Formats: sequence, structure tokens, C-alpha cells
Amino acid sequence: MSTTLIITALTIGVVHTLLGPDHYLPFIFLSKTRGWSLRKTALITLVCAVGHIAGSVILGFAGIWFGINVLKLENIESMRGDIAAWALMAFGMAYFIWGLRKALKYNIENPTERAGTTAWVLFIIFALGPCEPLIPVLMYPAAENSGVFYTLLTAAVFGAATIMTMLAIVLGACYGFSFIKLKNVAKWSHASAGFAILACGFSMQFLGL
Repeated sequence: MSTTLIITALTIGVVHTLLGPDHYLPFIFLSKTRGWSLRKTALITLVCAVGHIAGSVILGFAGIWFGINVLKLENIESMRGDIAAWALMAFGMAYFIWGLRKALKYNIENPTERAGTTAWVLFIIFALGPCEPLIPVLMYPAAENSGVFYTLLTAAVFGAATIMTMLAIVLGACYGFSFIKLKNVAKWSHASAGFAILACGFSMQFLGL
């Protein structure tokens, strides 16, 4: 049973990340448009991923410790998911509008943007966003059948799989895009990034991705 849970945690960690474009598209687009280095992109992605997983882990252990019904925890996770989706849409819309305004005043010699507030906004949104399968599918079964050690191990394997998958997709895409020069559409890059982030929030809220 314990081995099955570990394999399940690894598989779900990879698959749920691949199927959720919100896990990687915001970082890819913002890294490209704001001129982040691969190192900065990796750091921001890593910090946001840890925040994303930590919230659900803390909630899961609190539920196990205080004996909270798993359905109640799922309701809390669903509420957190709604908040994160709407926050991502709001951020995407604001960034899209800002990008349009910036495009109208476009200057090809504009300096590279710094991470600044953008990274903090992403972190807050990802910290709010739940890892939907972690509590009902992994943590509760592990706690009931295998004890604290395997519960921690299951959460750690799921978290590591999620983080590594996010980093692999984001860094791989950013490295590939570094060879692509799109000067004719460069002024629309920020607006495009905002639209992509808005679409990610929409897919979370209305398509269940």
C-alpha cells in the first residue's frame, strides 16, 4: 500500500502539473516579456511552486491532526481554487491593459524590466491556489493506512514531482524561446502575456484545468 501511494503521488504530481497550464504559462510568458534570466526564472518558479504546495500540505496536516472531515477540506480547497482563479484573471486583465498602453508608447530601446512586484503577485496567487488531488487522494489515505512517516513522504514526493515538472517545462520553453526573435511583434509582448495569464485563470475557473 505504501509503495502504491508513493508511485501514485509521483504520477499525479507530474500529470496534474502537465494538465494545468497555470502551472507554467505565466512564468514562460513573463520571463520572455520581462527579460528574466534563466536563473531568475527558475528561482521565481521554484518559490511560487513551494508556496503552491505548502498551503495544501499545511491544510492537509491540520485536517488530519484535528480530525476534520475530508469533504470539508475539499470545500476549503475549492474555495481557495476559486479565489486563486479569479486573482489570476484579475492580474492577467490588469497586465493585459498595461501591456496595451505600453504598446502604444513602444520604444525598441526600452530597458529590461525587473521582476519587482510581478513576482510577489505570482507568489501570492500560487500560495492561494490549492493542489487539488493532494489532500483527498494522497494525504488522507496515507495517514489512515501508513502513518505519519509515509504521509510526509507521500506529500514530499508529490511536491518534488510538481516542482520538477514545473521547472522542466518553464526552463525548457524559455531556453527554446531564447532562440526566437520576434521584433515585429515585440511591442505586443506584454499584452500577449497578460492575455495568456487571463486565459489560464479562465481555464482554472470554468474549464477545471
